[in-house]
Amino acid sequence: MTKRLCHSWALPIALVICVFSSVLHGAAGAQTTKPKLRVASDGLPSGHETPEGAACDLARSFINRDAKLFSSTSIRLYSGGDGPEAYAKFIKATILSIQAEANKKEPSPGGPRSIGKVFAARHLSKSGPASYGYAVFDFQDVMFVEIGVYLRNGERAMNRTLVIKDRDGKWYVHPDPSASPLLSDGLNEEKASVQDLTDVYELEGQKR
Repeated sequence: MTKRLCHSWALPIALVICVFSSVLHGAAGAQTTKPKLRVASDGLPSGHETPEGAACDLARSFINRDAKLFSSTSIRLYSGGDGPEAYAKFIKATILSIQAEANKKEPSPGGPRSIGKVFAARHLSKSGPASYGYAVFDFQDVMFVEIGVYLRNGERAMNRTLVIKDRDGKWYVHPDPSASPLLSDGLNEEKASVQDLTDVYELEGQKR
């Protein structure tokens, strides 16, 4: 069975059944020089330099049951109001959930075991979220990244992660975009990603 995590991670993970996106490779064409991207020991990006790195770190925070990584990867508490208030509550609840999961002798079977696929970051089709984020919160950009993971129970899942380039020039994830509808407008309606990470970057330091 294949499942998709739309918008947010949770422990224990509640998944919506959907079709796992087929992997389509970039069509042949004129070769251009791709930027080089350093990767972590698992062969995938990490850190705040790229949207894909931030999205992978969000997945790793659940895979490794690392509440500190979850917190440092998530976008700051950027405003007052009902949406961000809900976001603040989500962050606190998720940190407690990850900590509780970390205290278990065995991870929950529905939790992620490893990252299997990373698609290149994409801008939302609607311009509203990026414009709103820039005008109101001084965000430099808003995109999303789709990541496929293998679950501990042997199943697979896809997660669509909203990523934000903050005013410090670094990328962070918004793990609960439903708390900010104007920032995530149209996210759920976007078509599945097809462009692989390697279609955009030349990966360096890959695990072999």
